[in-house]
Amino acid sequence: MKDITTAAATREKVIVRTSVIGILTNLLLVGFKAAVGLISNSIAVILDAVNNLSDALSSVITIIGAKLGAKQPDRKHPLGYGRIEYLSSMIVAALVLYAGITSLVESVKKIIHPEAAEYSTVSLIIISVAIVVKLLLGLYVRKQGKKVNSGALSASGSDALFDAILSASVLASAIVYLVFGVSLEAYVGVVIAGFIIKAGVEMMIETLNDIIGKREDSESTKELKRIICEEEAVLGAYDVTLFNYGPDKNYGSVHIELPDTLTVDDVDRITRRIQNDVFQKTGVILTGIGVYSHNTSDDEAAQMRDAVRNTVLSHEWALQMHGFYADTERKTLRFDAVLSFDVDRKEALETLYKEVSALYPDYELLIVPDADITD
Repeated sequence: MKDITTAAATREKVIVRTSVIGILTNLLLVGFKAAVGLISNSIAVILDAVNNLSDALSSVITIIGAKLGAKQPDRKHPLGYGRIEYLSSMIVAALVLYAGITSLVESVKKIIHPEAAEYSTVSLIIISVAIVVKLLLGLYVRKQGKKVNSGALSASGSDALFDAILSASVLASAIVYLVFGVSLEAYVGVVIAGFIIKAGVEMMIETLNDIIGKREDSESTKELKRIICEEEAVLGAYDVTLFNYGPDKNYGSVHIELPDTLTVDDVDRITRRIQNDVFQKTGVILTGIGVYSHNTSDDEAAQMRDAVRNTVLSHEWALQMHGFYADTERKTLRFDAVLSFDVDRKEALETLYKEVSALYPDYELLIVPDADITD
């Protein structure tokens, strides 16, 4: 079993160390590229240097976000400060957008008022070395990002790899100018600015999705259900809901189906074991575990379950039925139905009540509609 606290501390150290390496590398590239751009009067190279400068600043903000996000929960923020990392990502996205828009404006000015560029062998060598450095940096940062599940690092790594491609386009335009005398400087600058703006918009959208809340990937929910169903008495796990409060800081709730022969004491021991197992194996804190009772000795109830399931799942918009329980003595019947987002929930529920009531008119029904929040 892993120590979640130790893992969090290690994660922070990896993010900081990787970001520092990125900062130093990008600052060196800024110095070299800015010098080459000014000497050769190349707007494309200068904009490439600006892009590297924004990358360095992004790494600084990533460090600040990681440090603040790692603060321990307190009375005012009982669920911690993890979401600060998302706010820092928003700032990074805004900086990238600003750099892209500024670069676009300067490139357009160069198209309207062109100036000849002058390249030397040294400047071409420096650009070539910068491409290799960015390529290696990108591979390293992206690998570390995936290792510690840091979206900011993974994005920075991918951005660095993309920067290597953009720098290669600058080198190609320089070679075209030297060989054919055709200046593509300003136009390459427009292309670079476009890609910078695109990256900024994508970062903004991704971060907004994290803040608003998005569907958990199916692998995460399947793993959570698998761990829960390892408990011998559990017949099924449903309605998994995760609440994210920062990278690797998740709280959740779930419904489990248990035999109707268990005592409250049995249920208490089972749910506590589940909470501990899930936390130790995934880091997810289950704040609530609801319980469905499963008919174990009533054959009539089992037949009713099959009939109701066939009726419910005959509709394409009814994705799943669970939590079924029929009390044949008190004439009550209850279950949950997972409904697609493509159907009007009120109309779908009315349809289910009508059809199930037709099957068992003497029974009092309770149908709970569930949203399709997990795959």
